[in-house]
Parts: sequence; structure tokens; C-alpha cells
Amino acid sequence: MINREKAWQFLLVFCCGAIVSAVLLTLNRRVLPAPILIEPPAPTPTANPTETPGPVRVFVSGAVKVPDVYQFAPNSILKEAIEKAGGFESEANTAVINLALPLEDGMQVYVPLLTDTAVPPIISNVIPESSRDDSSNSLLNINSATLDDLDALPGIGPSTAQKILDFRDANGLFLSIEEIMLVSGIGEAKFAQIETLITVEE
Repeated sequence: MINREKAWQFLLVFCCGAIVSAVLLTLNRRVLPAPILIEPPAPTPTANPTETPGPVRVFVSGAVKVPDVYQFAPNSILKEAIEKAGGFESEANTAVINLALPLEDGMQVYVPLLTDTAVPPIISNVIPESSRDDSSNSLLNINSATLDDLDALPGIGPSTAQKILDFRDANGLFLSIEEIMLVSGIGEAKFAQIETLITVEE
């Protein structure tokens, strides 16, 4: 009896060992999974940033209520410039003004009077005030200007130009551009039209 039980125990142990060995052998023979390679997507090329247009600076002069240099957003039109300058004066010659005209940086808009006989260009480029000291040679010297030179200034007709010459002959040279307002017929409004265009320096 004892020998038979031992034989069964031995057989059981042997079978268990065989099963375990077979399982281990099977596990060792399993194909290992291939490593997973994660590649980040290629960066999407970004478009070059477009340059943001700067403000548009325009000198509005002539027969407007507040002549001055004004700043506008890009794509603004002349109607906005006139409105910002306080609107037309009652004697303004509005028939020659195109309110739909696009504004450009450095532009001068001159609104003539109905009584103007020699009308300068309605739209022209002006010298920025920041560079007046460096470009005084391009300004009209009222101490040496001729009748025709003065007549070409905005709002200055032949009769006013002659008054400037007569005043200069009677009183000597102008010491500053503001002294031109001492001439009969030239007030603050008309002076504002020509202030950035004249000088007394050689």
C-alpha cells in the first residue's frame, strides 16, 4: 500500500513538473511585441505675418473751421477728414471737393473759397512738421518772394500778394512768419493755410 501511494505521489509530482515546464517553455517561445515608435507630426509652416498699416496723417487746410493735421485709420476717405476739421466754412467752394477720395499719409487737402481766383492744387503732398527745420529750403521765403510766388500760396490771391509786398517795402523784412498776419486781409484762418509753407529764413 505504501509503495503504491508513493508511486502515485511521484507520478503526480512528475506530471505537475512537466506541466509547469511546458508552460514556461511556451512563454519563452512567445514572440515579443514590436516596440511602438511615436513620431510627432511635422510642424505646420506658419505664414509670414503681414505688416499692419500705420495711421494716415493728413493736413486739412483752407475753408474749413479747424485747419490742422489730423490722424486717420487706413482706408479712410476725404469726407472723414472734412468732418474732423469741423466741416466746411460757409464760403467754401465744395463743388471742387471729392468727398469719396481715399486719404494717403502726408496728403494736404486744401478747400478753396468761392472767391479764390488762383486755386492751388486741391490735393497735394506737404512737408511733415517734424522735418520743417531740416527742409526749410523748400519753403517759400516771404522776405524774398515775388508777387507770383505769393499768389501761388493757398488763399492768397493777387491783391493780397501785392499787400504783402507793399507791407514789406514799408516796414522792412518779416522777423517771423507770424508777422504776415499784420498784413491787411490775412487773419488767423488764412495764416493756418500757409503756416507750413512759408519761412523767413534763407
